[in-house]
Amino acid sequence: MPGKYRWTNLLGRLFFLAKKEPALLLPFDWVKEKVEIKGWRYLGLQEVEVEKIAGSVDRYDDFNRAFLPVHGEDARQKRIEAALRRGEILPPVKLYKLGDAYFVVDGHHRVAAARKTGAKFIDAEVLEFLSDVPISPADTEKDILLKAEYTAFLRHTRLKELCPDAEIILTELSGYRKLLEHIDVHRYFRGIEEKREIPYEEAVVSWYQRVYRPIVEAVRKTRILRKFPGRTEADLYVWLSEHLYYLAKERGVAPDLEQTAREFAEKYGAKLRG
Repeated sequence: MPGKYRWTNLLGRLFFLAKKEPALLLPFDWVKEKVEIKGWRYLGLQEVEVEKIAGSVDRYDDFNRAFLPVHGEDARQKRIEAALRRGEILPPVKLYKLGDAYFVVDGHHRVAAARKTGAKFIDAEVLEFLSDVPISPADTEKDILLKAEYTAFLRHTRLKELCPDAEIILTELSGYRKLLEHIDVHRYFRGIEEKREIPYEEAVVSWYQRVYRPIVEAVRKTRILRKFPGRTEADLYVWLSEHLYYLAKERGVAPDLEQTAREFAEKYGAKLRG
């Protein structure tokens, strides 16, 4: 069933996703649906690092990320392992490449045997799919969704071209959609303030310099990121910006950034130990 999860391993997949561990193979059709494919090219026969093979076209529920069979080894795999130990040359596997990750089209047992016998490389016939999303062999499904959202955000805003130092990494899905809303709101109020139509690119730069960076600088200065393990400065920007908005609405004046950051961390952050 390409492109759709099988129910047999659904609970296991959800368990590992909850733990944020890339322990299950990536389904190629699912990944291809989430990232924009710009084209493809035939790379031909080559040696591929076994550890970079992280997914499958149609057997992603039969092997885990270490290519151990989920349902136990069968006679076929044992024969392949024995052949590898004897030094026999096996036919190349067929792989798709996307970013730095590879997906098995044909040859799952050969890949599994190569992993088990400690082989570093495997002969493969490779077809590469081209995308701007930087897929890594260590990525989980959530990682890929976040990378796809970030790539779309950068394409829409051209932020990296306009502000080369900008690096906005979020850990929550749909966060980049919120940033686009923040830019639109900033553009709207700047237009009212200056009584003119603000070009979108100007609004992006203005939002980054006048809204995003001051909050991130307050996060850095107060060092509150330590109280939010696994989160990023951009995550705290999203939360703090919303918190600042409600405080300003409640008090009628703009609250102090650093004081608000400290109070926010004290109330919502994890308690530091040691």
